[in-house]
Amino acid sequence: MTNSSSEAAASVKTTRSKALIPLDLLRGFLIGSAELVPGVSGGTIALVTGVYDQLIDSAAHVVRAAKTVITGPDRWSGAVAELRRTDWFLVIPVLLGMATAVLSIAGVMEGFVTANPELARGLFFGLVAASISVPLRMLPARSGQPLLLGILVFLAAAALAFWMTGLAGGSDVENPPLIAVFFVASIAICALVVPGVSGSFFLLAVGLYATTLRAVNDRDLAYIAVFGLGAILGLALFVNILRYLLHNHRWWTLVAMAGLMLGSLRALWPWQSDAEAGGLLAPFDPIGAPIILAVIGAAIVVVLIVIESMFESRTAKDNFVEQ
Repeated sequence: MTNSSSEAAASVKTTRSKALIPLDLLRGFLIGSAELVPGVSGGTIALVTGVYDQLIDSAAHVVRAAKTVITGPDRWSGAVAELRRTDWFLVIPVLLGMATAVLSIAGVMEGFVTANPELARGLFFGLVAASISVPLRMLPARSGQPLLLGILVFLAAAALAFWMTGLAGGSDVENPPLIAVFFVASIAICALVVPGVSGSFFLLAVGLYATTLRAVNDRDLAYIAVFGLGAILGLALFVNILRYLLHNHRWWTLVAMAGLMLGSLRALWPWQSDAEAGGLLAPFDPIGAPIILAVIGAAIVVVLIVIESMFESRTAKDNFVEQ
């Protein structure tokens, strides 16, 4: 697909039904909850719940609006035109749902992951493992892409994620300098929008995971403000790159995303050594509960995929009838 045809397709938007707002609030809550768990990517949940492309496109329009205001041409009219292309009936409910999750369960999630590591990892292992099928289902028909090279890209991405998840051995930093918080946030936010790459896991690697959750739970406004500014900068720089890849190199991008998700499972293997980052062990007690939770996590993803497929089929049918 050429860039011009991608832009033309993106500009043709259907009005999102307001009846979907409660569902989008739930989607946002799930995305926000996922970002609180090391090893789980909010981008993975966005993919599973069927709003990934729409969120990336909308974020890109907001970034372009801000850029137009600063650089022009037609600063205000150009910015307004970009903002009108943004799917606000999706973006606002998702953001509200994410904020609700982060502000309400940050402390609970930290306690659950810390007190029940095997159970938490078991649940999210099943969720992420089943989610690998989502980008693979979204693959467009191959048009000249060598299958063998695609498999190599998939395996290379998986190996990269597997290696990266073994680096999360950073000790907790109690009072980090705010400038460091700013730059760490700008990198971690990029992980939020890439399926299979966990922003929380990056925070864990640099020793700011527990520190950040405590700041949110304790309403440390200075820390939260600096972290937020860094996140905005990182998102503004990264989202257009990702949108370009999805529109112009979609097949390769989705293959790489699936590989990243596979490799990230290392972080979610329920039985790990406390003394070694990413040290995988044979199953030990508890065994049954993590396995049951893994099955439940996978089942949740399957149900979400089925619901999304039914909704897409019904929407396509309605659009056909209208034509």
